[in-house]
Amino acid sequence: MSVADEVHTLAPTLGFLAAVLVLGHLCEREGLFAAAGRLLAAHSDGGARRLLALVFALAAAVTAVLGLDATVVLLTPVVLSSAALLRLPQRPHVYACVHLANAASLLLPVSNLTNLLAFHTADIGFLEFTALMALPWLTVIAVEWVVFRRFFAADLAVAAERVPAAALAPPRGTGGAGAPGHEGDRGGSPALAATVVLATLAGFVLSTPLGVDPAWIAAAGALVLAVPALATRRTSPAALLHAASPGFLLGVLALGVAVAIALSLGLDTAVDAIVPRGDGLLALLGVTAVAALLANAINNLPATLILLPILADRGTGPLLAALIGVNVGPNLTWTGSLATLLWKRVLRRARGDAPEWRTFLRLGVATVVPGLLLGTTALWVALSI
Repeated sequence: MSVADEVHTLAPTLGFLAAVLVLGHLCEREGLFAAAGRLLAAHSDGGARRLLALVFALAAAVTAVLGLDATVVLLTPVVLSSAALLRLPQRPHVYACVHLANAASLLLPVSNLTNLLAFHTADIGFLEFTALMALPWLTVIAVEWVVFRRFFAADLAVAAERVPAAALAPPRGTGGAGAPGHEGDRGGSPALAATVVLATLAGFVLSTPLGVDPAWIAAAGALVLAVPALATRRTSPAALLHAASPGFLLGVLALGVAVAIALSLGLDTAVDAIVPRGDGLLALLGVTAVAALLANAINNLPATLILLPILADRGTGPLLAALIGVNVGPNLTWTGSLATLLWKRVLRRARGDAPEWRTFLRLGVATVVPGLLLGTTALWVALSI
């Protein structure tokens, strides 16, 4: 594949990613994440276990619809504030954010850049992708939940303190956009943001039968929120450009070109020799294992770019098995995914310190191995139905 071909292949995916990043930024400006933080605090009377269950549900939903970057960058600070307000240990809840940002990104083609790349390679529609990945998604989340309950048992035994009603109420004049520990955005509308997100998700579902590229639907959703946000100065053109992360997009493009050159020089032959063939359970488990090892060795994005050309003609099963490897596998190491690196930076800015690498590694070992095994088995079952 030439450099021009690689640029042409990646362009629609990068355009979609830019639109979703802007959409996430605008949802934050409208106060959607702040409102979610108030709901977390208001419904966590049962203590740390109750809050963890709510964080799991919210993080899984945000990751699936708005992507894993929204979970680590926008939701993590909200979860930190909610735990602090309730005087609850923060560890289980902030680790849930990063683990579900990676592991819960299996469900939709729009949940992760790796999914988008595979979606454009596979010959399946949006609904078919989602239907096949629904069971693995639920299975991996269940594995995470069981392990988290045991791993953080002491932290989860803490009861929440009663939160004064005034602490949960949005500040006056913010239009409901306040949150524990945050000022809120003047005039923001969380309800509008939620409605636009749901409408955009419906558009994604209809994109394949209508023959419309999902990037246009994401752009339309962002535009609907951008107009009132710009008019009321809750955001600015410069902020929207920053949210689109042009530097990151150019970096992805450059990485794609570099991988294409490496593949043309024989890297594809070397990797192809170690990737199992077939669509049986053992073969799928082998593909998942190779993908997870590559993700932790060189990061999940280049791992995906290397594997997709090799798996493109092997059918849907191996492609989706590779996604389980590159999405769930990175919970094992700091460098497995860009989302994990972003999460570390968010915590350092919010708390002034980085999470402990020993805790991250131990939790990763406890969740990743059963997650890969059971998630891939669930995919094999879904493919067999």
